[in-house]
Amino acid sequence: MNATFVTLARNIDVWEVAKSIRRVEDRFNHNYNYDWVFLNNEDFNDEFKEVTSALISGKAKYGKIPEEHWSFPEFVDQERAAKVREDMKEKNVIYGDSVSYRHMCRYESGFFFRHPLMLNYDWYWRVEPGIELHCDIKYDTFRFMAEHKKKYSFVISLYEYIETIPTLWEVTKTFIKKFPEHIANGNSLKFVSDDDGENYNRCHFWSNFEIGDLNWLRSKPYIDYFETLDNAGGFFYERWGDAPVHSLAAALMLKKEEIHFFDEIAYFHNPFTHCPSNKQYRLANNCYCNPNENFDWQDYSCTARFYKLNNMVPVKDLNQH
Repeated sequence: MNATFVTLARNIDVWEVAKSIRRVEDRFNHNYNYDWVFLNNEDFNDEFKEVTSALISGKAKYGKIPEEHWSFPEFVDQERAAKVREDMKEKNVIYGDSVSYRHMCRYESGFFFRHPLMLNYDWYWRVEPGIELHCDIKYDTFRFMAEHKKKYSFVISLYEYIETIPTLWEVTKTFIKKFPEHIANGNSLKFVSDDDGENYNRCHFWSNFEIGDLNWLRSKPYIDYFETLDNAGGFFYERWGDAPVHSLAAALMLKKEEIHFFDEIAYFHNPFTHCPSNKQYRLANNCYCNPNENFDWQDYSCTARFYKLNNMVPVKDLNQH
């Protein structure tokens, strides 16, 4: 498949990135030798390139993010944005006072898939520093996505902090009114709204893991959505994350059967674990996750909503609590 892993990282992340690469190579990529694209708003140093390229079975590629994609747009009121960061810091909102985090969220929402290195590919698998894969993956996930006509996938879903997105849904509703042609029939609106779109229930797919269709992200519907959000300034006047942005786009613009839950991919990103429900699967695929730590059915998870929407029946072990 014409696919790549993609990681946004800094030079200081090299050893956490090395852990992630080792997990992915051992559990999956040593059988497929897919490429890996690394993106940074600064130049990668020699140590980062040497360490990471030595661990990857495919080709390693290193790209620098254009300054215009990692800076304040001209239309953003710097004083207003600074005041927001001060207020969020006082309220202890996670990453609330961070400028770089906002640049990252905006970049992951609207630009990573348009980087020149990424234009060579049709599919991506996003990998963050310091993640774990707890089971072997014995099939090609990219081929699965293509053959089953999937465009977006996840392993963990949860509720977003309302303090970071107070107006995101209002701007999204503006987009829906302006571009009704972009809204798919048979979509997943009920995953993100409990009242037919009047309000956002804050459910989103956790975007530190994604396998998806780059051509969907590069499509006019998605670009129109991102530009609507970007022009509203919410990445800086609030603290919109790329996870709710990707999730709302997928929920509205894709048919519900085009979104896939990879139950078989056992995954950890601090602080949450997804551990496959099926005991026999875990035994057959060298898994070492504790099923009692599985986040799927905890109160703060939205995965039960996804199951209900898609008429899926969860397989739970008798020894799970």
